[in-house]
Amino acid sequence: MQTSDSIVIIPTYNERENIESIIRAVFGLEKIFHILIIEDGSPDGTAAIVKTLQQEFPERLFMMERKGKLGLGTAYITGFKWSLKRDYEYIFEMDADFSHSPADLPYLYKACSEEGGDVAIGSRYVSGVNVVNWPMGRVLMSYFASKYVRIITGLPVHDTTAGFKCYRRQVLETIDLDAIRFKGYAFQIEMKFTAFKCGFKVVEVPVIFINRKLGTSKMDSSIFGEAVFGVIKLKINSWFYKYPQKK
Repeated sequence: MQTSDSIVIIPTYNERENIESIIRAVFGLEKIFHILIIEDGSPDGTAAIVKTLQQEFPERLFMMERKGKLGLGTAYITGFKWSLKRDYEYIFEMDADFSHSPADLPYLYKACSEEGGDVAIGSRYVSGVNVVNWPMGRVLMSYFASKYVRIITGLPVHDTTAGFKCYRRQVLETIDLDAIRFKGYAFQIEMKFTAFKCGFKVVEVPVIFINRKLGTSKMDSSIFGEAVFGVIKLKINSWFYKYPQKK
């Protein structure tokens, strides 16, 4: 049996063009990672592809199927809870569309397993602006949104909306996952902010973000709006909430 201390959670909705390639890319790495797919009822047959691959990788590839598109945040919360019931020490978030390079997974792992990080973020903005194939307007929107979040929350992170992350197990055990409220971009902000308020060390690892080549982006203005307005609520609520602390 190919055991691992690390699980990569990948939410999917209509990712048939990417899913097999991303799974094989992760499993092709020198370090052994397991993968958990959170599949939200894709009508394009994504789940069927994963089920076929599970026959090839029965001890490394897992899938939870949900009925309908229930949101990114709830997908990850579902995956976190599943992972915490197993023996994984390092739990990752990653997109299915190769905007997050599987080759960077070992660097995030090292940042937590060897270099003292509790949360490692694959950061687009910690060493300049490392984004490829995004329209300039979207780059500027994302970059200045992160700046805005940093100013409002005091979170010492350059890429506050990043969705490529590694958590040490203790972080997810300490955070009250049922108290996490946001579903889109703001979910990523809320998780980083909560980990920071709980006393965990949040570090950034520079990565290059490459816009998807296949499939359709799930981003829309409502998700972005949640991030912009949600951080104000997040900050105000933090004045009245007692965060559990790292032991």
